[in-house]
Amino acid sequence: MVWFESCTCDKRLRTKFDERYIQFEMENEFSNRNEIKSEIINLSAILSLPKGTEAFISDVHGEYDEFAHIMRNGSGNTKQKIAELFTGKLTPDSQKKLAFLIYYPSEILRKTKLQFNDEEALKQWYIDTFNHLIDILRYTGNKYTRSKVRKAIDPDYVYITEELLYADFNVDTKQLSYQKIMDNIIDLKMADSFIIATCHSIQKLVVDHVHIIGDIYDRGPHPDYIIEHLAKHWQNFDFQWGNHDILWMGSVAGSKLCMLNLLRICARYDNLSIIQNSYNIDISSLIDFARKNYVPLKSFKPKSDTGVEISSESSDIDNCVQQAVAIMQFKLEGQTIESHPDFEMNDRMLLADLDVNKNTIEISGVTYDIKDGCFQLVDSKHPFELTPAENLIVQDLLSQFGSAPKLRKHIQYLVDNGSMYLKYNGNLLLHGCIPVDTTGNLLSWTVNGKTYAGKEIFDYFDKNIRDCLNNSSTNGNSNLDIIWYLWTGKMSPLFGKEKMTTFERYFIDDDKLHQEKLNPYYSLRKKEWFADKLFQEFGLNDDGHIINGHTPVKAGMSPIMANGKIFVIDGGMSKPYHKTTGIGGYTLLSNSYGLQLVTHEPFTTRARAIADMTDVVSTKRVIEQSVHRITVSETDTGEKIKNQIVELSHRLTK
Repeated sequence: MVWFESCTCDKRLRTKFDERYIQFEMENEFSNRNEIKSEIINLSAILSLPKGTEAFISDVHGEYDEFAHIMRNGSGNTKQKIAELFTGKLTPDSQKKLAFLIYYPSEILRKTKLQFNDEEALKQWYIDTFNHLIDILRYTGNKYTRSKVRKAIDPDYVYITEELLYADFNVDTKQLSYQKIMDNIIDLKMADSFIIATCHSIQKLVVDHVHIIGDIYDRGPHPDYIIEHLAKHWQNFDFQWGNHDILWMGSVAGSKLCMLNLLRICARYDNLSIIQNSYNIDISSLIDFARKNYVPLKSFKPKSDTGVEISSESSDIDNCVQQAVAIMQFKLEGQTIESHPDFEMNDRMLLADLDVNKNTIEISGVTYDIKDGCFQLVDSKHPFELTPAENLIVQDLLSQFGSAPKLRKHIQYLVDNGSMYLKYNGNLLLHGCIPVDTTGNLLSWTVNGKTYAGKEIFDYFDKNIRDCLNNSSTNGNSNLDIIWYLWTGKMSPLFGKEKMTTFERYFIDDDKLHQEKLNPYYSLRKKEWFADKLFQEFGLNDDGHIINGHTPVKAGMSPIMANGKIFVIDGGMSKPYHKTTGIGGYTLLSNSYGLQLVTHEPFTTRARAIADMTDVVSTKRVIEQSVHRITVSETDTGEKIKNQIVELSHRLTK
């Protein structure tokens, strides 16, 4: 109207314009009101739909192939859907073949097509497969709105898929149209790509929301693939940070100690390639320095989780790099502990307790011999000072970690989608523990003049991590040291032990000194009263659950604790854990009918899984069944939708 009021025109013309403007405003308002009403109807309908399936996965440890397999099979949910739909219609063997086609469509297609010499037989297989996949897509999508199903469909095939998905077979013309669409897909050489796209759509709908309860990173070779997979294929996803993730997050934020611990662990498990090849960080100067100043020692012999023998050259590099970064780590730990009395870690300043010749060490009044000592760069008078060469290497590597584009992108993804803990649909998700004493009372920690306990400790660490990673230019050493404390401090919810005995394990031949005493949380979590106390601390009802990762459940022990209120679902994806647990770990499913605990067999390789069609799901156990089918209305998403409806209804009254 500003333009019109500035014009010099007669009153009649202005009145006519005003009338048209008012009519336009009324039409626009009417249109908006109808849109609001339509949205209220749509949202109200969503509230009555069944709750989507949540999958809980923990401790992936960089094992991409096993993680991807579990995601592809929906933690066993895809196989279950096929059985529900096709038992009595397809043989168990045919059901298995269909399941693996959905898991690995490209690979199974190549294998299957080699079996057909006859074009008509192949065409019939295509048509049967189209029908089966559309049936599964329809079955998995029946508890979602059409809009949500459409988002899961490849944009190139939305029209085709929806025509097949919602066809009315009671009408002859529709039947003919359905058949014609399938014939055209085959004739136009689109069959393979259509099958692949439909399988991917099914994967997205079988599980609606994925929770990963810590440790994407660790000794496994491809945490980078895992993050790329999540970013590409999943929208509904959250992540609770684990202790190994903290090392990578801290390294990007600028923590020297997090970076040195990370490098040492990578060298110990022959996994330096992730730093060099996956994230393009040049560690050649570190390798040259390590080979120049150290010689291979038995205590630093690298370990292989893959079963593949480490070459002599790689073993020597891993060995020497491990020594070099361990010594730098112990030096900087001494400096950090000295400057933070609040950490109460003076017993970790062990370099200062070496004798002058560095052949023995005194701990708690007892003298121990040093084995495989490598303290040639430790000054007895100033044991915690880096040499000039060490300082240059640390600064160079820290700069590279902070500026590596792919690594920064991945870590930012974890920050944006993650947290120290999560309250979701009445459940509490956390990786490690809640620090308590032997009677179950919350332990308090005073740092920088403020005291924290229980939920407050989690919130304190969460804020500190975000501040460090989102405001890197204002990072102070103190904040970065707090991130390192999360890795190793006794009040860290992600560590959960009295102390980390890395020094003793390398240099002292006494198993008693190697022990790392767990926080009482890990024994008390078997008690129902303890679970109820934690629910109260975090503001949850006592009918919820605590879902934990971090500690593999040993063979013969149950992952269900506190009378079904606490679940420990360490995925056990790292191969060394298979001997400890006897299985390949657990995942948890929460759907509209209740909770299912999924037990996995140890995963071998992707190639073998495809060749032999061996799945990792061995058993599914219903551990909690709802008396009625849970709807969206009863979830956190439902609460948000209800608030939206209230807001929209309020707009209608204006």
